[in-house]
Amino acid sequence: MGTLTALWNRVFAVLGRLSMYRLVYFALAALAVVALLLSFFGLVGPDPLQLVVTLVVLAAVCVAVDAAAQRVLNLPWRLESSLITAHILLFVLGPTLEVAGLAGIAIAAAVASLSKYVLAWRGRHIFNPAAVGATVLTLLSLAWPALGAPSWWVGTPALAAPVVLLGLAVLVRTEKVRVIAVFLVIAVAVFVLRTAALLTASGSLVDTWQLLSIALFSSPFLFLGAFMLSEPLTLPPRRWQQFTVAAVVGVLAGWPIPVGDITLGQERALLIGNLVAFAFAVRTAVRLTLVSRAEPTPTVQELTFRVHDRLAFLPGQYLELEVPHRHPDARGTRREFSIASAPADLPLLKVAFKEGKSAKALSSYKQALAQVKPGDALAITGVWGDFLLPKRDAAPVLMVAAGIGVTPFVSQLRQATASAADRDIVLVYVASDASELAYRDEIEASGARVVVFTRDRPADLPRHWEWAQGVRLDADGLMRVVPDIGSRHAYISGPAALIADLAPALERARSITTDAFSGY
Repeated sequence: MGTLTALWNRVFAVLGRLSMYRLVYFALAALAVVALLLSFFGLVGPDPLQLVVTLVVLAAVCVAVDAAAQRVLNLPWRLESSLITAHILLFVLGPTLEVAGLAGIAIAAAVASLSKYVLAWRGRHIFNPAAVGATVLTLLSLAWPALGAPSWWVGTPALAAPVVLLGLAVLVRTEKVRVIAVFLVIAVAVFVLRTAALLTASGSLVDTWQLLSIALFSSPFLFLGAFMLSEPLTLPPRRWQQFTVAAVVGVLAGWPIPVGDITLGQERALLIGNLVAFAFAVRTAVRLTLVSRAEPTPTVQELTFRVHDRLAFLPGQYLELEVPHRHPDARGTRREFSIASAPADLPLLKVAFKEGKSAKALSSYKQALAQVKPGDALAITGVWGDFLLPKRDAAPVLMVAAGIGVTPFVSQLRQATASAADRDIVLVYVASDASELAYRDEIEASGARVVVFTRDRPADLPRHWEWAQGVRLDADGLMRVVPDIGSRHAYISGPAALIADLAPALERARSITTDAFSGY
């Protein structure tokens, strides 16, 4: 467990340099290039010209429709979203050079883009756009076969390895590996069982290994899971809810249910899963107004917002804050922040982040966020996360925070104080120096035992705080200051590299829950 935790967080640290949306686009673009190369050798269904022409049509329509809709609705233009939709549809639909077929592809692209704004709830789309476009094309093709229908040609052995590798990069970045693994296991198992039952009923021989090979390498399950089901905007916030959605989609994808002349295949299975996700948590864009700025430490900015819409969250969860701005860099216009306030503090909501060392080093997002003034309006695009304390108050807890990674713990400690919960908590707090210890008053009020790692000795330490000396915290140091780690549930929030370094000690804990971040 410790080795896997270390490896996971080192990979996450590298992938975290790109925004989630840009990484998905790059992965799909790379997959399109691979498919184009394979098409020259006849290893995929479409030929090179069909691929190029189809992608041009898809991109042009998606970009045009999104740009028009965003202009009408006065929304920021998101080019990456348009290109992601176009590339997904490239692998779902049947590339062609026929005029009628290209018309069908254009219709699917237009419907997919429009669904983001029409099939939406208070600013958030409910369904996967590409699945909506593909489904509408399927229905239209019943009346006008010349328009073509989705072919899911991506499900071919030649593309299986690229889909796995590129999809895995996306899933690690979005932290959805386990969720999609559940989907794949269920979809493959249902497919094999159903096909074996049909073969047995017809008197044919059943080759289980061949069926497994078909399900994994000649079906669209890998692509559907990695690039469509994993979309954060159409998944519920809690992991157990995500597992449930994955299971539902897996069953429906593995066992298509006939409905008239069509079946509940891949895209329809995903749409039903989107409805289940929506039922779990009605996702909505939440409007905020900046109330004030503060500086808990010389390098940390705290933003206090007033919430204008219904918002529910649990202590330890994070939100995604959108700051539209011109010419965004590779990290995009959205960023995730752990919530530093408690649910009891609503309608006030706080987040905090570390400032860059120089203006030139700041991301375009941080530069834009620095320009937001009190009274300005922003929006939260969602709340997610399972970085939650055990439900039993009696369960001993170890919290390890590095720098601004203390924010989810501040939320949890503030809520525990507000609800008068009696918990056995040890907080190990790592900071570069004493001046960088944020939220001292809130932590002190909780009564938790605190072990501080800083270069210099902090002044006026409360009675239940101690200075461990030295800014460097490693596995041995953690074992030294928390000798009863084996009896505690460990939670660690900080840079992925630190989590990787502490993994050997954390694996001794009763459980490990991590909340890694890679900077802004």
